[in-house]
Parts: sequence; structure tokens; C-alpha cells
Amino acid sequence: MSAQPDHAPVTPYAPAPGAPAELLAQLRADKRADAWVPAFEREWAAALEESRRTFSLGGLYEVVQEWQGLIASAPAVDAFVASGYDDSEFIDMAEPRRRRR
Repeated sequence: MSAQPDHAPVTPYAPAPGAPAELLAQLRADKRADAWVPAFEREWAAALEESRRTFSLGGLYEVVQEWQGLIASAPAVDAFVASGYDDSEFIDMAEPRRRRR
């Protein structure tokens, strides 16, 4: 009988050591920097504090991964908005919830 687990544990996503600084530079260069930079800095500070309390880097990794995804998807969102697609028939799910009360 082996003492090794029968499955390999999932390795968490680990960004490169310079990823947060590179990410912040990208955010500062974006046209939405006025909103994005303070939001990233708040989330980073909260994740850093959590990391200090829990001795886990998971929250920091998650912040980096989420913001990398946001930056990566921004051109597609911009293209969609610029296309003039009519989304006036979009259903606001918050509205039906307000009516039930």
C-alpha cells in the first residue's frame, strides 16, 4: 500500500512575481484608469490584509486573475458597445425582484 494520494492535488493559479505591478501599469494606461486603478488598489489592499491574517496567497492570486480577465475582455466589451447593438429588450432581473416585495 502506498502512502501517496491516488490523485494529484489541483495546483492553484500562481501569477508571476511581477504580475501585480504589470497589471497596475496596464490599468493606469487604460482609458478607464480613473475608475479601475482605485478599485484594483482597494481589492489588492483587502486581499493583502487577508493574506496577512490567513498566511494564504489565494486571495492575492484571485485578485490578479480577475483583473487580468477584466483587462483581457475589455476590447471585446468596447467593440460590443461600439457596434451599436440594440439591447433595449434586455430584462433587468432586479426589477422583477423589486415588484415582489
